[in-house]
Parts: sequence; structure tokens; C-alpha cells
Amino acid sequence: MESHKEAQLKGVFECHLCGLTAPYSYYGQKPPNTRSVVLLEESYVMKDPFTPDKDKFLILGSQCSLCNRRVCVGTECSLFYCKRFCLPCINENLQAFPLEIRQDLDKKKSHSKSHPSKNADART
Repeated sequence: MESHKEAQLKGVFECHLCGLTAPYSYYGQKPPNTRSVVLLEESYVMKDPFTPDKDKFLILGSQCSLCNRRVCVGTECSLFYCKRFCLPCINENLQAFPLEIRQDLDKKKSHSKSHPSKNADART
């Protein structure tokens, strides 16, 4: 017989770009135990391990709307602009994005080049 904890686990999310892995308990737009939350995209979600409140959750990531690869919500891996896009797809289709998005991406690129040690271990 499965334990209660195992019954809640749906699988393991893995980011195609950075390799972040985490068990997820839900995939979709309406996480369980939430009152009126509807996410803007189909997302991989886990219960927030830092609180006993079962209404709290963390969004791990989603699928890129162009290449369908799983990517985390980290700014080094993806961007949400109406839909989720991985950075490689954004770079391939940069001219299709509004000027403000392109400018923000340029700022992030220049910031990451000037602060490499800060971004090297951003997930720990």
C-alpha cells in the first residue's frame, strides 16, 4: 500500500537547461487545495516545503510554448510573456518580442557578464 506522501507525488520535474530537479505533485492551472488560484499556464507545481500550510505551493516550471521542452521559472532559463519561452527560443525569435522585453534581456545579459560569481550558484 502506498504511503500518503508517495500518493501525492506525480513525478520529477527537470529543467532542460539548468538541470534543476524537484518532485512535483501537480501539473495544470488549478493547484489543489487553493481557493481561487488559476495559473496563467500549465505548470509543474509542488507543495511549499517551507510551510505547513497546505494552500501554499511553489511553481517549478512549465513547457516552452515553442519547443515544448521543460524549463524552470528561473530567469536564466525562461521568460513568461503571455506564454512560457525558454531563452534559446527567445534568442532565436528575438525580433518577434516587444522592444521592452528585448531591452530587459539585454540588461540581464550585461548584468550576468559583470557579476559572474553571483549567477554561478544562484540556485543554492
